[in-house]
Amino acid sequence: MNLKENCCPKCESTEYIKSGFVKNRQRYKCKDCGYFFTVSKKGREIERKYVVKALQLYLEGVPYREIERIVGVSHVSVMNWVKKYNIPRLESDAYAPTYKVMNHSELLTYVINKENLKDTSSMITDLGDKFMVISWKTKK
Repeated sequence: MNLKENCCPKCESTEYIKSGFVKNRQRYKCKDCGYFFTVSKKGREIERKYVVKALQLYLEGVPYREIERIVGVSHVSVMNWVKKYNIPRLESDAYAPTYKVMNHSELLTYVINKENLKDTSSMITDLGDKFMVISWKTKK
């Protein structure tokens, strides 16, 4: 068996056998001490590009729940990444970011209209088959 990280939690022996299932998880029995244990559950691995995108949105001032809706990742995961990577809070509230999610044709129409880009700073980023436009206007 190739379960190096799964040694017996009681005696740390690597000599064990399969011993059925508990709640759809493989159960093992230690040959040395007779202790029963199960394999640690691995969580769903999230692709790094989604982590980076979520953290970028956080830095742009987008709320956690909105990041959840946009990227499709739990807001709790985003909060955990912010803590894990020690991302600081925005110190200044002098600008107000707004964002819109659009498909390709909507994006072209938006960019062609010069009024949409007047007196703002904007960033366009992709979200799979859609695009997000983040714009900043100074609060008055």
